[in-house]
Amino acid sequence: MCLLYAFFVLLSLSYGFDPNCPGRCSCDSEQSVQCYRLTEVPSGIPSTTKKLYVSHSKIQHLQLSNFTQMSALEDFILLASGTESVENDTFKTLSTLKTLELWKNKLRRVPSALPASLEVLKLNDNSIYVLHRSDFEGLKKLKILELKNNLISSLSPSMLSSLVSLQSLVLDSNNIESVNGPLALPHLKYLSMENNKLHLIPASFFTSLQSLQFLSFSSNFLTKIPINLPKSLLSLKMERNRLKVVRFRDMKHLENLSHLYLSENSLSSIDGAQLLANLTTLELSQNQLQTLPLRLPARLQKLDISNNLIQKVTAQDFQDLRDLKHLFLDNNIVSLFEAGALQRCSQLSNLALEQNLLLSIPLRLPATLARLDLKGNAIQDIAERELKDLKQLQVLNLRNNKISALDLKALEVLPRLRHLYLDGNPWNCTCSLLRAREVLKAKGTDVRGGQCAAPAERQGESWMSSKKIMRQCEHHLHLTEKSKETKKKPKPEEHSSIRINVDDDYYDYEID
Repeated sequence: MCLLYAFFVLLSLSYGFDPNCPGRCSCDSEQSVQCYRLTEVPSGIPSTTKKLYVSHSKIQHLQLSNFTQMSALEDFILLASGTESVENDTFKTLSTLKTLELWKNKLRRVPSALPASLEVLKLNDNSIYVLHRSDFEGLKKLKILELKNNLISSLSPSMLSSLVSLQSLVLDSNNIESVNGPLALPHLKYLSMENNKLHLIPASFFTSLQSLQFLSFSSNFLTKIPINLPKSLLSLKMERNRLKVVRFRDMKHLENLSHLYLSENSLSSIDGAQLLANLTTLELSQNQLQTLPLRLPARLQKLDISNNLIQKVTAQDFQDLRDLKHLFLDNNIVSLFEAGALQRCSQLSNLALEQNLLLSIPLRLPATLARLDLKGNAIQDIAERELKDLKQLQVLNLRNNKISALDLKALEVLPRLRHLYLDGNPWNCTCSLLRAREVLKAKGTDVRGGQCAAPAERQGESWMSSKKIMRQCEHHLHLTEKSKETKKKPKPEEHSSIRINVDDDYYDYEID
């Protein structure tokens, strides 16, 4: 009997069971309680509990009596439990409460009389439609406030004036049409108001936000970048607005700005970006740019100008971008790519040129490239001279071009090639192409695609895996070699002077 009891004790410890733990809950030694599928906050929660997590339940109402015995509670998280209301003063007596999260419920207002100890308040995914100053009174320690995906329609300084320690404010996916300033939050570092209905940001809005580092107004109706942005700003997100012009002279005081996101707007030109001397990331995807921006910041490391109307790339466009590592020019109409246009980009590792009008691989690309994407162009041939400098290339994407053959010499100059994408090309599956297969296998390259378009009897087969093609080529090789032996047998003294013809379809090439 003692052994049986000991077994059950050990079993309960190993699975986190506690005889004093309420039903449908698990309690652990760290004073943490997790409960699921409840109809009310359970009684009998240990008084030493520091963290209470309740999820996927049906708790319509929270009340003061639910928490009278939880004097040590520091974190309370109620997720997806259908909660519609909270009794006044429910959390007021929880003097140790630091984190309150009431996600994915049906609250229509911020719970009243929150404890002064609170540092994190997350009320995302509810139905809160208005904020009052009284909602946050006394919360001088609050650092994080999240109200994402609610029904809030306006934001005024008075609503948040008591939050003197606030560092992060998230108001994404509401119905905010207007904001007023100044927003007196001197320690705020992170502000996000994505996916609202903002048309204008008043100049006074940022007057008291002198610690702000991250700002996002993405997915609104803004027609210009707000003025008087804080000098402290590191990242600015303005995607999916209605920008037609960017006036960089209004932003030249942003000497710390390193990330600027302007994708999915209506920009037809960009000029003056060099005024942002420390910019490292510039995203301009899905605009209406017909030419590459002039005089880009010299410290730029990532430039995304995909999904525009760019027609040509010249050396002048990139002559000062020695730190550039990632360049995205895909989904444009580039037909002219000047030889050596990117040679000064001595750190470029990722070049995306998919879905353009290129007829060949650009010449004299940087030797630092690790990935080259050329999918969806009109390339017909792959030549050694186009790839000979790319000793670091690991990924080459040639899908959906017009290539019918592979040059063994072109493959020879790519010692680090690991991934090659070839589907969507009209491959002519001769035995010479099979030699390319052997070269790729020897290099350990992962090849995707390669269906035959010719000759007719091999259409639809894969030249990388078809056993039928391999058998036919092996038979052809055997007959050819036998014919050569019959015609001429080399004299013994000639052996040392035999030259191997690297153009021979059957030359067994091996990578060192």
